[in-house]
Amino acid sequence: MSMLDLPAPYPWPDGKKSAFCFSIDVDAHSPWMWNNRNDVPELLSHLEQRRYGPRIGIRRIADLLARHDIKASFFVPAAVAEENPWMLPALVEAGHEVGLHGYFHELVSQTRDDEFTRVLEASIALFERQTGQKPAGFRSPAWEMTPHMLAEVKRHGFYDSSLMGSDTPYAVHDVTEVPVNWATDDAIFFKFLDGSDTRAPLGTNQMLDAWKEELAASRRFSTLFMLTVHDWISGRGSRIAMLDRLVEDVLSDDSIWVATAGEIAAHYRDHAAGRDAVSPEIPASLYDHPAWKGE
Repeated sequence: MSMLDLPAPYPWPDGKKSAFCFSIDVDAHSPWMWNNRNDVPELLSHLEQRRYGPRIGIRRIADLLARHDIKASFFVPAAVAEENPWMLPALVEAGHEVGLHGYFHELVSQTRDDEFTRVLEASIALFERQTGQKPAGFRSPAWEMTPHMLAEVKRHGFYDSSLMGSDTPYAVHDVTEVPVNWATDDAIFFKFLDGSDTRAPLGTNQMLDAWKEELAASRRFSTLFMLTVHDWISGRGSRIAMLDRLVEDVLSDDSIWVATAGEIAAHYRDHAAGRDAVSPEIPASLYDHPAWKGE
């Protein structure tokens, strides 16, 4: 067997050929809080755009999911749950998964290790107060991860859904990773806050075509299609209509397993544990490399 041979197909359950996960990052106003933590502006435009999510967007997404009888994974910053105490209980009651997504959507590059640990603990406590249970999963704001963060995720027994070192579940330092994909995230295509943005958002027809191509590739290579949308972005009417058509395509194919991120993580632990396990080692500086030093 050559190292260039394709790996064996991933063991999806019940003979399924690929998987689809509908995930929602309920960022709402939390990135605004983080970005303006040192100087809160008396400006409403960005804040109101983001608060559209809990007011309207998340309800439209929940309605879409109910119409198609799909259970989804909602990753919610604790500050959003704190401002909207109805949210986590309502999502759990509807049968959806709720997972951690920072407290204030704090960015890793701007957060010390001790700060991350402190707000992670506070997030867990808030989820437990509002839902009566500890969440199973974590997704990092902006999809970044450090060795310290990974160690904390492991300490709490969470799965993670922040990295993209594979397109099927794998393990990083014994943490089950349910991978994400920038190509199937709505923010980089639709996010538009004001006239200072350098490009207009893509049209829904363009995006639907691109995501259908991703869906076809997922079926071909037996991978995971991790859809990630945001309440304040894809809760708008035309984007809900686009998501309706995408979900209809997914559900028309019985060979696709539709599952939450938590269900996918549990299946990995039960049926593929250790497959594609990797180390979280970060390479040393190139200046220490013998080729650079002339050794």
